[in-house]
Amino acid sequence: MIIRTAVILPLLLVASAYCGTVNAQRDHLTAQEVDLVKDAQILDKRIEVFIKAADRRVMVLNGAQATNAKQLKKDSELWGDLPTGSHAELLGDIARIFDEAITNIDDVSSRDERNPLIGKALRRLAEAVNNIMAQVAPFRDQAKSEAEVASLELLNEDAQQILEAAKKLPPEPEKKAKKKN
Repeated sequence: MIIRTAVILPLLLVASAYCGTVNAQRDHLTAQEVDLVKDAQILDKRIEVFIKAADRRVMVLNGAQATNAKQLKKDSELWGDLPTGSHAELLGDIARIFDEAITNIDDVSSRDERNPLIGKALRRLAEAVNNIMAQVAPFRDQAKSEAEVASLELLNEDAQQILEAAKKLPPEPEKKAKKKN
């Protein structure tokens, strides 16, 4: 974890410099999302909150909020309004959400490296990362500012770290079939 901090901290500082002071001050989670994270004390449930928060930003980036109006209304009571911001801000939010998810997994791992929820949470996070990165891929070619480029680079770094960690997991245990009597 010390190595991770030594590598990530300089990246965060560079990204913050590119994103400007407004982006450096921005919260990557809404108030409702912060409450949901606090309420989710079990690792895999907390990772699901981070995934949903990142997905909400991808939805805004892709302009999909109009097509998902029914689901948005259903989610709004629990999750609140969709986040707002520029492409650079939203991409930076996703990167910081991924980073927070990494930190949560690292924290649990440092206390109990045999915790079965670590593998479950990391596999689910890696699956979500693949999906999200596929959806934000078009923004790489469309990046209009240094802030967007920096946010995309930070997002890519966090995504790669998650995917590399997931590759190191042992194979998922096979589920035993229930016997019928």
